[in-house]
Amino acid sequence: MPLFMDVHHMEGNVSASDVAGAHQKDLEVQSEYGVNYLRYWVDESAGKIFCLVDAPDAQTAARVHQEAHGLVADEIYQVQEGF
Repeated sequence: MPLFMDVHHMEGNVSASDVAGAHQKDLEVQSEYGVNYLRYWVDESAGKIFCLVDAPDAQTAARVHQEAHGLVADEIYQVQEGF
């Protein structure tokens, strides 16, 4: 399955605890769409969130965010893991 990194540009600061709550909501919805949100990273002071996800396509990954909490990514990139 393709691997995607999405990027959220939030206005102002963002708290890691709020992002953790949104990620939990993604986990609750993802199986309905054959998606697996793997990890996320937060830059609290810059208001940036990065999510790594296995998904059939970028649109399906975005659909999970939309349904789970409404925070759709501003950018989604198909990526390959390096070692």
